[in-house]
Amino acid sequence: MRFPKQGLDASKPFSAWQLRSHAALVPAVTALAITFAAVSGAEEAASLSVSPAVSSLNAGSASSPNLAAGLPLWSLLRPLPGRSGRISSAAPQRSSNFDNRFIGPGATLVLAEIAGPAVIHHIWLTFPGPEPSWLGKDGNADHSELVLRIYWDGAAEPPVGDFFAAGFGKRAAVNSAPITVEGGDAYNCWWPMAFFRSARIQITNESHKPLNAFYYQIDFTRLDSLPEDTLYFCAQYRQEFPTASGRDYLILDAEGRGQYVGTVLSVRSRSPEWFGEGDEKFYIDGEKRPSIQGTGTEDYALNAWGMGTGTYPYFGVSILEGEWGMVGYRTTIYRWHIPDAVRFSRSLRVEIEDAGWISEDELASNVHRGFVERNDDFASVAFWYQQGQPKRFARLPSAEDRKLPELDRITEGKALAASAKTEGGAIHIQKGYLWTGDGQLFFDNQQGQGASFSCAFHVAQEEWAQLTLRVTYSYDFGIYRILLDGEEVRARQDFFSPKVEVRELNLGQRRLATGEHTLRFECLGKVQDSQGTKLGVDSVRLRKRWQKLRTTPQDLKPGQ
Repeated sequence: MRFPKQGLDASKPFSAWQLRSHAALVPAVTALAITFAAVSGAEEAASLSVSPAVSSLNAGSASSPNLAAGLPLWSLLRPLPGRSGRISSAAPQRSSNFDNRFIGPGATLVLAEIAGPAVIHHIWLTFPGPEPSWLGKDGNADHSELVLRIYWDGAAEPPVGDFFAAGFGKRAAVNSAPITVEGGDAYNCWWPMAFFRSARIQITNESHKPLNAFYYQIDFTRLDSLPEDTLYFCAQYRQEFPTASGRDYLILDAEGRGQYVGTVLSVRSRSPEWFGEGDEKFYIDGEKRPSIQGTGTEDYALNAWGMGTGTYPYFGVSILEGEWGMVGYRTTIYRWHIPDAVRFSRSLRVEIEDAGWISEDELASNVHRGFVERNDDFASVAFWYQQGQPKRFARLPSAEDRKLPELDRITEGKALAASAKTEGGAIHIQKGYLWTGDGQLFFDNQQGQGASFSCAFHVAQEEWAQLTLRVTYSYDFGIYRILLDGEEVRARQDFFSPKVEVRELNLGQRRLATGEHTLRFECLGKVQDSQGTKLGVDSVRLRKRWQKLRTTPQDLKPGQ
């Protein structure tokens, strides 16, 4: 089924299907890493973004403008049709620099209402981070708690960070062809998205905190008409925390004619070792066996032999967080199929396996540890263009449900300080946004090399768990040896960093007996660039493990 050429009236309520069908030609709206919710009511909020993307437009034609995100430079030698426009948060008075908007907790701000036919070429958004600052003494809403809804002939609705290739509510710089995030703060989207009749763009703050300074620019071109074969841009979010056993993870289930143009995939490891052996699979037009199948998740991200952080025009790894192989390792990849769009005439189903390496303690007997079925936490955004209304195959979870489930039994810094013993220094609790609980246990090392401190934590239940240390790295921190109950677990750990940041250390997969256990930190000195030998421990965490044994994935029946 296709929409009529005139599209829909944004002043009238319509379904999420209708909202999604035209999002493809609106590249900028998706420029903010915000959740796009194109719906007629809250219950319709779905993780799908849609807008018409042109399939038969000539770059140099005066009658058919190139609506793609980037025009070739030679096309600028001829007059381009249409009339350019912008709607922004700019103050109307020359005497004012009040160019931002306030969005209170639970409030919605309408960013733009535009008459069509038109194409949104670019959207730019920026706003302060969630940490306390001069733009909010108690912090601001996190971008994972913001929902961008677009009402027009189509609509869009993935979570902000995920749409802009940065999962887990983390900010990350991205330098790709359709999505650019400068410094992790300035969100730009270049996916072309068009609408025939009208568009309304709004943002909702789902946080309990306000958004004190929200800036935006929406650039568009009004046209006399759009081609009848215009395709609609779609971007749908989906998650499984964790993935289910016995089947592959679903990224897209589309019906109609179109082309698949990209994937953002975020994974948190729930087992030790490496998740990235899973193959991507494209089932085109109802086929039972995929006509396109990959050779591993890192290969799908166009990396090899693992992954490395880096963002490029058509592929990238924007987030690698944690130590390799630990439970809780976080990865976000993107793969844009712009030069190699996957065509489909009737339907397209995109899936990926959750399979890879595993540690011996989670492995069944007589099974090779290099390829077993896992149950990690997956979140994805699928990007595609298609004719007509897209099939809705997932609903956008609430902001609370989009948060990863807690895996840790935590002993905070304040509890650690209560049992701490020091030699050559002093202990106190340091408060701050970076640290959980009441703050980090801060060791003010006054002696330097040879100083030490110890602290205790309690294990309530004996079971396999990952002993995880959440610790600070800083410009004046030292090098330490770490012992657990007198046994060395890290011979030499350098906690120096030019900027203050918190990381996680994997102290091993262990079956600790119930009762008290002691960690000891012995200073070995410092690197030349460090201004001191201090140390800060945020918390000690026993990270939950799956209490089961893994086997090789079973073959699926065709179409299963």
